[in-house]
Amino acid sequence: MMNWNFPYRSQTMPVMAKNIVATSQPLATQAGVQMLQKGGNAVDAALATAITLTVVEPTSNGIGSDAYAIIWDGRKLHGINGSGRSPKKWSYERFAKYEAMPKFGWDAVTVPGAVSVWVALSERFGKLPFEDLFEPAVRYATGGFPVSPITALRWNDAAERYKDFSGFCKAFLPGGRAPRAGEIFKCEDQGKTLKEIADTRGASFYQDRLAEAMAEAAESDGGVLTVEDLSSHQSDWVEPIGMDYRGYRLHEIPPNGQGIAALIALGILGHFDLSSHPVDSVDSIHLQLEAMKLAIADIKQHLADLEHMQVTPQNLLDPDYLSGQAARIEMSRAQFPESGIPLDRGTVYLTAADESGMMVSFIQSNYMGFGSGIVVPETGIALQNRGYGFTLEKGHPNQVDGNKRPYQTIIPGFVTKEGQPVMSFGVMGGHMQAQGHVQMMTRIFDYDQNPQTASDAPRWHLLEHQQRVAIEPGLSTDFLEGLTARGHSLELDAPESLFGGAQLIYKMGDHYVSGSDHRKDGCAIGF
Repeated sequence: MMNWNFPYRSQTMPVMAKNIVATSQPLATQAGVQMLQKGGNAVDAALATAITLTVVEPTSNGIGSDAYAIIWDGRKLHGINGSGRSPKKWSYERFAKYEAMPKFGWDAVTVPGAVSVWVALSERFGKLPFEDLFEPAVRYATGGFPVSPITALRWNDAAERYKDFSGFCKAFLPGGRAPRAGEIFKCEDQGKTLKEIADTRGASFYQDRLAEAMAEAAESDGGVLTVEDLSSHQSDWVEPIGMDYRGYRLHEIPPNGQGIAALIALGILGHFDLSSHPVDSVDSIHLQLEAMKLAIADIKQHLADLEHMQVTPQNLLDPDYLSGQAARIEMSRAQFPESGIPLDRGTVYLTAADESGMMVSFIQSNYMGFGSGIVVPETGIALQNRGYGFTLEKGHPNQVDGNKRPYQTIIPGFVTKEGQPVMSFGVMGGHMQAQGHVQMMTRIFDYDQNPQTASDAPRWHLLEHQQRVAIEPGLSTDFLEGLTARGHSLELDAPESLFGGAQLIYKMGDHYVSGSDHRKDGCAIGF
């Protein structure tokens, strides 16, 4: 039985309805609901929401983003990988001048894939005309919208980071500064671009005028992205991979995304009786941290474009391997593991569900804030910086090269039980995402927390090098001392943004219950 207690600082109530959209920005959520009310389905709602988010939350995603989705069509699951590949003219030698992969500029830009996902999902599953999905976004871009508070904070942070990018400043810093909370912002170039994408069903973006504008901007500024790179892009329909946990099955998009890390961690945790330890106890969190460390060590060593991996996902999810990994965990002390298999050598998440039973788990991202800092002149297209996900480590499967997908952090999640849908969910936020999936899974399926309570609960976040763990406020001094005594090095003043933002929709018979993260501006809306 699901627990309806609300013990944490935030006590937002879950939303229950037969049709629900949940995301990180209220205007975008309403755009999705409007599509449902027009007779559209959950895919139409998700797409209108995603398209609108490129306008109303540009600090996390944009027209030049990548995207992934998992869809329950009423009978089975489908996955789509919309991440773009690197320009064909990239090579390892091109990056020899760098000490690390660049975060910003053209050498961080891979082909943006989100638009191709919008088109593919609409063609395969949508009910409404494609152009209808763009109406709210175009209206907000051309007529303006009031900037929400958390978005305003992120925008202000970005102003300093991207101040040397003239295209960014012209498009997103009107009057030379970021818009403040409650101020009206508009970007008419975005509106024109979205209208062109709608009218051409994405063809302009990958083959015609918009593609040419991106290629010309690259050539004029030392980049090598070409129209050929854009026109050869395609999103791939993929079979989700999964892991059984407590009678449920978590599904993720296969690599190049990091979703497999959540599956590895749950496969390890399945060897422990987590629910025998109280929720938020030292023992419970210690086990989750240790399992997650083992999972992160594996993906750090092996995760790459699936075509270039030297170890298969099946190797990493092998039951005997995961059993051996579980045996490495010691209850009395923290460890800092390497992979068990040696080498041979500003995201937005949204979910929508409708009364027909269709459910969509969708994620779209620039990677870091406004992405690369490149905004294509006169288009409002802010290009992602997914190229930063490559490594300069020679011989690594994720080594930078041409026509290759980088390691991606963005992952939509989906849960089934005995082949039937249970929950669509995600936790946006870079390296927090797989860790957040594990925390939502354990809270809901080990401790019976409802989706809103699971979202509200204080989170932990293993920092990138795993030597320290950030702990969100709200847990007891005794808990913190207990983790420290086992050798965990704690970070207690990490910014709230580090802990991501969850959106969840859980199926309950013929209706749903949804949770939306208080760490974001958004909400769930249903009817």
